[in-house]
Amino acid sequence: MASSPASLDEARSLLREFPVVDGHNDLPWALREQVAYDLGARDIAGDQGAHLHTDLPRLREGGVGAQYWSVYVRSDLPDAVPATLEQIDCVTRLIERYPAELAPALTAADMEAARASGRIASLMGAEGGHSIANSLGTLRGLYALGVRYMTLTHNDNVDWADSATDEPKAGGLTAFGREVVREMNRLGMLVDLSHVAATTMRDALDATSAPVIFSHSSARAVCDHPRNIPDDVLERLPANGGMAMVTFVPKFVLQAAVDWTAAADDNMRAHGLHHLDTTEEGMKVHREFEERHPRPVATVSTVADHLDHMREVAGIDHLGIGGDYDGTAFTPDGLNDVSGYPNLIAELLERGWSKPDLAKLTWQNAVRVLGAAEDVAREQRAARPASHATIESLDG
Repeated sequence: MASSPASLDEARSLLREFPVVDGHNDLPWALREQVAYDLGARDIAGDQGAHLHTDLPRLREGGVGAQYWSVYVRSDLPDAVPATLEQIDCVTRLIERYPAELAPALTAADMEAARASGRIASLMGAEGGHSIANSLGTLRGLYALGVRYMTLTHNDNVDWADSATDEPKAGGLTAFGREVVREMNRLGMLVDLSHVAATTMRDALDATSAPVIFSHSSARAVCDHPRNIPDDVLERLPANGGMAMVTFVPKFVLQAAVDWTAAADDNMRAHGLHHLDTTEEGMKVHREFEERHPRPVATVSTVADHLDHMREVAGIDHLGIGGDYDGTAFTPDGLNDVSGYPNLIAELLERGWSKPDLAKLTWQNAVRVLGAAEDVAREQRAARPASHATIESLDG
């Protein structure tokens, strides 16, 4: 059931004061796949609804005040590091192309300054430890270029950490993996635990001295998918100070969609395509499968159910939003693109969430967490130098 006009008006009013910090948007990868980074061919100053979930008018309509742009590259690419640099370059060029709308942001203070100027704070997150190729020097290089979180794995294991969707190998984090976490703490780069195995989540929480994030994950108790967060991990967020940013991806939030997606992925592979392929060919295969097998439909209420549970377990100070737009083929009804955030806030208002709690969900928690990571980094940089460890020296 759609929210009332009064709730939507109240939601939009709240978002004007405390806009959404979204933890994960894959627009840069979509621009690579669709137009080989030709930003003029996908000019997000105008409506790109036929091609993308994201453009500037819809970001404004959705009340987005800060965006972590994912600089994701596929883990099976042989040239993951240069491909990641191309993704960073794409974000840099977007900010340069639209300076009146997008503001570069590296710190919590930058996020607040962007909000004060009426622009969308633009941060970057690397999705998968394969982007550093087992090199702490490369990790430091990504930080120097503006990357402010790294997801320790994507869908596949890396040599030093287990993924949620691969066969366990490391048993969580290896010794080098723990050193990666410590070096991220020293830099001020947030440790992102979306996509990682539950064993990796627990090991990272043991190893970190700074708050962690889940940039786009939901609750496993509500939808039993390995990409989601178990309750025992959610329970540790208050002591850590970190946050879990609920995602909208139907196959992670609706159990019926989990089962449907497994069949759809098998169909993609049968056509010789990667299961995450969002090219025109890939989407054609998706659409044809869906015509034969109508997909279960997630809704705004589905996502709100996750937030209700996560709030009960982790507390309101440890929640956020990470939609994963332009990184998923399908979205929930009412959250079809980046203009949909007011629908979620209106739903939560109708469930009794207070305005102060919603301000934490949308803006305040994410700013606090990045600022806390910066505080840890200042202390650690003063106390110890950059790590010179290698995977060979620690994992043999």
